[in-house]
Amino acid sequence: MSDAAGPRPSHPHAGSAGAVPGDVASTGDVAPPDAALDAPDDALLVVRGLKKYYPIRKGLLGRVVDHVRAVDDVSFWLRRGETLGLVGESGSGKTTTGRAILRLIEPTAGEAIFDGQDIFRMGDEALRRLRRRAQIVFQDPFGSLNPRMTVGDALREVLHVHRIARGAEADRRVHELLEQVGLSPDHARRYPHEFSGGQRQRIGIARALAVEPEFIVCDEPVSALDVSVQAQVLNLLADLQDRFGIAYLFIAHDLSVVEHISDRIAVMYRGRIVEVGKSEDVIRRPRHPYTRALLSAVPVPEPGRKALYAGRREPDGGPTPPPGAGAHPAARWEGCPYYPQCSHPGKDMECTRVVPGLDRKAPGHFAACIKESDVSGAP
Repeated sequence: MSDAAGPRPSHPHAGSAGAVPGDVASTGDVAPPDAALDAPDDALLVVRGLKKYYPIRKGLLGRVVDHVRAVDDVSFWLRRGETLGLVGESGSGKTTTGRAILRLIEPTAGEAIFDGQDIFRMGDEALRRLRRRAQIVFQDPFGSLNPRMTVGDALREVLHVHRIARGAEADRRVHELLEQVGLSPDHARRYPHEFSGGQRQRIGIARALAVEPEFIVCDEPVSALDVSVQAQVLNLLADLQDRFGIAYLFIAHDLSVVEHISDRIAVMYRGRIVEVGKSEDVIRRPRHPYTRALLSAVPVPEPGRKALYAGRREPDGGPTPPPGAGAHPAARWEGCPYYPQCSHPGKDMECTRVVPGLDRKAPGHFAACIKESDVSGAP
C-alpha cells in the first residue's frame, strides 16, 4: 500500500459477523462453527467472520436488487514469522480479503484481531499506528509506484510520513533498504520506468520494509513476473522473513508458487475458505473437490510427467470439471456453493441443503465438505 495512506473511518457494520444486510442472508442450513477457528495463543492475526458484499443496483433510482458476496464469512489465523498462502482462481475473493484486513476497503462485517486489537474498530490514530506494523506489496509493481518520483524520493516519503528518519539518516536508511532487497544504492536516483518488472517489485518490497512491519499482505507479488524472476522474488521474501520474523499472507492463484513459500495453505472458492492445512497436506492429500480441481489444472513443464495431482475422474468417467466452471459472481443457491461443479462421487441432495463449515479431516487439516472424510482417494 502507499505507506503514506491515511486511516480509514470505521465501518458501521464492522465488528459483528452477523451485521449484514437482511436481503443477503445465507441460504440453506449452516453447519456448526468452524473447528479451524481455534487460534493458538501466540497468533498475531485472527480473522473471524469477515464479509465484504458489493451491492448490485438497477433502475433509474439505483435500487439495490442483489449483492456480490466477494468475501463471505472468512476466518483464519496467522502466527508471527509464519506464511499463510491464500489461493484460488480469479474472482474468488483473495485480494478483497487482504485489502479488507488492512482497511484499504471497508468490510461489511467481521473482525480482524491484530495483536489483541480489532482493526475494524480502530479510530484514525490507532489505524495510523497500525500502518507501521502491517503493510502490503501490490500485484502490479509499476502501478504501485509514482512515476514522477525517484525510488529514493518514494522511500524517503515513507520515512518522513511515519517520522522514522529525515535528512542524512533517511538517505542512509534508503541505501540500506535497497541493499536489503538486492539493489544498488545508486538506484535511488532512478525513476520506476528505468527498472525491469522484477526490480520494481523489489522496490515495492523495500517500501513495505521501510517501516519495519510485523505483517505483510503479499497480493500476488510474482504473478506479473516471468518464472526466473519469480524464483528470485520468492527467495528474497523467504530470506527477509528469516532475518526479520515477518508474517506473510501470501495471495496467489498458482498452487505451485504457494507451495514453495507457505507454511500453511488456505483455499478460497466464491468468497469462502473451503480447505486449510499444512502446505504438504493440502498439496499431496487434498480433502476438498475444488482443491483437487485446482491441482489438476496446474501445468507441468516436463513432457510425460504426471500433473501435481492427477485427481479422480467423474463417476461417469468424464474429466474433472474446471474450477469454478459456470459460476456467475452474483449467483447463489442453497447448500454447498461448489455443488454444481463438484466431482465427488458421493454428492447428493444433502449437499444442496447444508452450507458446510470447515470440518477436521486430519490433524491440522480442515475442509468444507460433508461427504467422505477423505475425498482424495487415499485409503
